[in-house]
Amino acid sequence: MFARTAGPGIEIRLFDPSEAEVIFQEVERGRPYLRQWLPWVDFTHSAEDIREFIGRVRAQYDANQGPQCGLWIGGVFSGAVGCHPINWHNRNCSIGYWIAERNQGKGIVTRCCAVMLDYLFDEMHLHRVEIECGTGNLRSCAIPERLGFVREGITRDGEWLNDRWTDLVVWSMLEDDWRGRRGRAPGPTIY
Repeated sequence: MFARTAGPGIEIRLFDPSEAEVIFQEVERGRPYLRQWLPWVDFTHSAEDIREFIGRVRAQYDANQGPQCGLWIGGVFSGAVGCHPINWHNRNCSIGYWIAERNQGKGIVTRCCAVMLDYLFDEMHLHRVEIECGTGNLRSCAIPERLGFVREGITRDGEWLNDRWTDLVVWSMLEDDWRGRRGRAPGPTIY
């Protein structure tokens, strides 16, 4: 089972089907806020939809394609951080994240992404990780910027978001850049 600590009381762990109802309730609470930037929100209508998602991402993990994790703060489900399927030929992937509105602005997602990057570069030996954010989603774009990602450019009309096309900012991190930023050879980082 994939699980990591990202700070006191902050855990990321592989989604479990038994958590579907709790996750769905958080999506319901945050629906108006979340749907501004996450296209999957409008397709999530029940805990069963969450269970199906969990089944897909557990299969992804079992196939060595990277983890999709729930973000738990003080034992309360509060968001997600995860790896989209790894391209093993090119040793790269992208990561995505979201957090409940009440927990924004505390550096939690940045810490969780740093833990995921340690795993992807040090344990999975990937070469490149990308993050894509809606150009208007300034809070989301601040995360790769804080982590030292390189802003590569804009993908015009890169995502259909509910009722409109949205431009995406593309950010990248290479394995040597991540290790250099941490000033260390491969190995665990203590947060």
